[in-house]
Amino acid sequence: MQVSVETISGLERRLTVGIPAAEIDPEVDKRIKEATGKVKINGFRAGKVPFKVVKQRFGEGIRHEVLGEVINKSYYEAIRKQELKPAGAPSIDTTKNLEGQDVEFTATFEIYPEVPLADFSKFTIKRPVVEITEQDQNDMIDKLRRQHASWKPVDRACADGDQVNITYCGRKDGVEFEGGKAEQQNLVLGSKSMIPGFEDGIVGMKRDEEKVIPLTFPDDYQNESLKGAEVEFTIFVNEVSEQELSELNDEFFKEYGVEEGGEPAFREEVKKNMQRELEQAEKSKIKSQVMDQLYQAQQFDLPSALIDGEIKRLREQMASQFGQIPKNVDINALLPNDMFAEQAKKRVALGLIVNEVIQSQTLLPDEEKVKQAIDEMAASYSESDAVKRYYSTNQEARANIEAMVLEQQVVDHILSSSQVDDEKLSYQELLQQQSPQQ
Repeated sequence: MQVSVETISGLERRLTVGIPAAEIDPEVDKRIKEATGKVKINGFRAGKVPFKVVKQRFGEGIRHEVLGEVINKSYYEAIRKQELKPAGAPSIDTTKNLEGQDVEFTATFEIYPEVPLADFSKFTIKRPVVEITEQDQNDMIDKLRRQHASWKPVDRACADGDQVNITYCGRKDGVEFEGGKAEQQNLVLGSKSMIPGFEDGIVGMKRDEEKVIPLTFPDDYQNESLKGAEVEFTIFVNEVSEQELSELNDEFFKEYGVEEGGEPAFREEVKKNMQRELEQAEKSKIKSQVMDQLYQAQQFDLPSALIDGEIKRLREQMASQFGQIPKNVDINALLPNDMFAEQAKKRVALGLIVNEVIQSQTLLPDEEKVKQAIDEMAASYSESDAVKRYYSTNQEARANIEAMVLEQQVVDHILSSSQVDDEKLSYQELLQQQSPQQ
């Protein structure tokens, strides 16, 4: 087998491989002979079809089958011999393929890049320093109480935070427009679930009061006919209700797994959960900074095959959030590559860099940290023992935890060489800084 490698551009390589006819033709003849005892052709008894007839009828297909197997085997032998690391599937082109002559094919593909690591000592990381105050704890308890709150009708002017039951009708140029009408609809003022100005216009109204509010639809409104349109809404308030927070009693405490100990035990449980959330947010903020600086410092080409694969995964993830997409909808047009290109590049680059750190430092998942991660995850479930058993028996699930721990070990390794400055933040400030992607 003869092999030559050509650099086309950047990471792209063209492998030219020559295969002796002696590796192809004898195997083709062997399979044709085997076929003569199996094929059925009109005019010949079973098993008595002449070799020449079988070759004429099926030889091309059999040769194609043999050629595919030999090319596949030769390709992997060639890249191993040349010490190449393809970053995606090759494009195969058979350039010479005549019976009795040597076969030649080319394989075009991208290789993984050399990944030079940045000087981590030049990284500057802000480490959040946060203390959970009693007010933070009280705010969290109020938030939990609001989740179980009820609404009590009141006889007063409505304000932000109240729930109003309204009947309304919208008109554009004096004519009702589609989707601008509703009866007996509940609306929490301040929720910003309606167009700008709608909820503000209701504030101060009382039960059985009617009002006409002039509004302008946003320029980026999804309905083309209403973009930037000036309209009027006639709004009638059927009822005004204020929120009544759930009482802090044993029944409420049981909703959060506190069976005994009353309010002190409940407050302690809330604080533990807040502490876990705080630790995760701190890790996430630090990790985000490390990853951002790794990406900004990277100076190597990225294989387009890996980027395309990542774009496909991101598109499929987003598509799954939409639910069933009609068959007549072109998913690539609905969710074009440009939507995911930058995110895909970042993921690919960081994946290569993180892997290079793992390889260069010979890092392995720390078993104690894996156990700790599983324990922390299980602690947020009522059936924590069942969660631990799941991760101890499900290899794929455990592998995901190990990968997460290993990535954190990479972050810790980089932090050990970086400049780390403390940054004092409040509990709420830290949580507000965490983006959905993190």
